[in-house]
Amino acid sequence: MTIGSSKKRQRVLPTSTSTPSSSSSTISSATTPTTTATTKPLFNDRNSGDVAIRLFFELSPFDSSPTPIPPFTPTSTNENNSIFENGIQTQIYLHSHVLHRSKYFSALLSDRWQTQTQTQSQNQTQKPLKLNLGIPPTPTSLQSYRTVLQLLYTPDLSNSIDSVSTALDLLPIALELLFEDLVKSCVTYLESVPWTEAEEQRVLSIVPFLKQDESQELLSRLSPSATESDASEEMLHSLVSSAINTYPNMAFVKAFVAKLLRDYSSRESAKRVLEAEFDKCIGVVKESLEDYSSPDFRGDHNETEAIQRLNLHKAMTNGKHLLWLIERMIELRVADFAVKAWSEQASFTADLQRAFRDDAWRNIVPGLPAVVLRCTSKLANAVAAGTILASKQVRKKLVKEWLPVLIVCKDNVSPMSPSNKSLYLELEETFLRIISTLPMSDSQELLQQCLSFSTRNVDDCPHLLTAFNTWFRRAARPPQTDDLC
Repeated sequence: MTIGSSKKRQRVLPTSTSTPSSSSSTISSATTPTTTATTKPLFNDRNSGDVAIRLFFELSPFDSSPTPIPPFTPTSTNENNSIFENGIQTQIYLHSHVLHRSKYFSALLSDRWQTQTQTQSQNQTQKPLKLNLGIPPTPTSLQSYRTVLQLLYTPDLSNSIDSVSTALDLLPIALELLFEDLVKSCVTYLESVPWTEAEEQRVLSIVPFLKQDESQELLSRLSPSATESDASEEMLHSLVSSAINTYPNMAFVKAFVAKLLRDYSSRESAKRVLEAEFDKCIGVVKESLEDYSSPDFRGDHNETEAIQRLNLHKAMTNGKHLLWLIERMIELRVADFAVKAWSEQASFTADLQRAFRDDAWRNIVPGLPAVVLRCTSKLANAVAAGTILASKQVRKKLVKEWLPVLIVCKDNVSPMSPSNKSLYLELEETFLRIISTLPMSDSQELLQQCLSFSTRNVDDCPHLLTAFNTWFRRAARPPQTDDLC
């Protein structure tokens, strides 16, 4: 009998290549050599064993060049009374009452087998019953089968398994021989210890041969249940939420979650998770800026001021979350939703302009304008670079809604730091590139709002000059007609 069958294990009488040999004798209580009540049977004991099992390499019939199995004729005997021939067979002496611990051998040694051999063995009652057991021709199979047969002599198997590899080597054989105690011990051990990825693959291959109650714990560890089909996405959502809310100032946590997102197998799931968090964060930022721009002055002045400060801090914190989320969405090329949503923020950009024209924010959240413009710059750059293929309407609205915020920041944020100056210039160039992708009428409207990009020295704003020259060059071409023939 060989392991590796595609059928699930059944606790019934097996059919096998393991058969009594023609010269075997029957086992009966009257004629079989027995050990006394005070003598413990020993594994592979030629003197007291009443069953001789021949283990041999049973090659697959599909093997292209099978090696012939030698006859059951001993050529040499080792110190353990085992017989080897050409390194591919061995004989082991066992005791029938011990073998009954295995349901396979119990069936093999039942009355139906004894009846078949009764007439052949009347004159050979003192000889052990000889059985043949084919095993897979693998480097470790012989030792593994010997170990399983030896464990039949071990009453308590709780300490017999000392490693995952041992459990995985012995479990298929225990299943084959219907050695229930060993099956339970192997499964219990595997449930309790960690596995390597390679070991996990071996567990997966064995699980189909286990009973439902035996495999339940292993399966719960290997894959989610039917009621937990969205567990992977829920886990990812929790990780993203924790990275931006629980550990907002711990860059290494965000870096770790960012790598998980990059390596995640389902881009659609990652997209849904990021979009949900983006929608949540932008909602908080918008609400905070709206409350700040339209405060309720009916309360105490100090209380109102404290609420205003809280609104700005909340907007700043969630603005940073937005920036991280936008970077992840662009990295995974799933920022279409974010670009469209960012282009539809007329009320939000109006609140930002009112807030930045006020001086109160400067001493509370001086970095807020830069955070908001970095979000805009990341999305606009992705559009201009073709990383995100936005429609004409989305491209126009993105520039139309956020260009005034850039202008207000340039006019009201002072002194201008080198980093802010670089950010403004980058966003100016990006807006001009997007404008160049629009129809002439739309680009004409938006370019006129970009005159504030000009500097004291005309040579310091080549991006603006190039944009206008491009528009005039296109405008000088003859109008297109419907009939191009």
